[in-house]
Amino acid sequence: MNLTDTLLSEEWYWAAWAAWFLFFARSVRRAPWGRLRDSEQMNVWLGMIVLLTLLWSLKAGVKPGLAMHLVGATVFTLSFGPHLAFVGLSLVTAGISLNGAAGPLAYGANALLTAGLGVAFSHFYYGLVVAWFPRHFFVYIFVNSFLGAALTVVVLGLASSLFLAMSGAYPWGYLADEYLPYFLLLAFSEAWLSGMMMTLFVIYRPGWVASFDDARYLTDK
Repeated sequence: MNLTDTLLSEEWYWAAWAAWFLFFARSVRRAPWGRLRDSEQMNVWLGMIVLLTLLWSLKAGVKPGLAMHLVGATVFTLSFGPHLAFVGLSLVTAGISLNGAAGPLAYGANALLTAGLGVAFSHFYYGLVVAWFPRHFFVYIFVNSFLGAALTVVVLGLASSLFLAMSGAYPWGYLADEYLPYFLLLAFSEAWLSGMMMTLFVIYRPGWVASFDDARYLTDK
């Protein structure tokens, strides 16, 4: 998921830059920046950016562009909402581009595939759970956080594989056999860590989680 600058043609990279800029500008306009006026909330937001920059830099892979790493999009989205999460993960992508873990020219494509799609699916899935499932603490933890994080990684793996195949970087057969299956293993790790973190957040620091409300998930349960 950390694309290099030489893997694709420049047309793909500049098209991704243009698309990322439009989505980023939209999130900057719509993000609830007032929340970050609270120093504690600002510290948590910045702390997630620093932590995820380190995690995204610790990648596993044997060929250019086929690296895999923990994502954190579900935790970020549930905690701060889609717009602050997308801005934050875009900064994470900038961090790994600056430290050499990903190519600067490939920034737009990396940000769209990981930050954009990760946040978009996490937010979409959260809306489905709210609409279809009862509002219960265990539903929030296991369905929203645990299962949601796992599905997000699987979706990112499938989207990355399709993108690499469509762009001609690698043949689909190779990606389906040697790249995509490993996202199932990564999904379990992502689910476990995300579920654990959200459990700790909602128990000890519920004010850090924008999508959690004691009255909705705990009262009279």
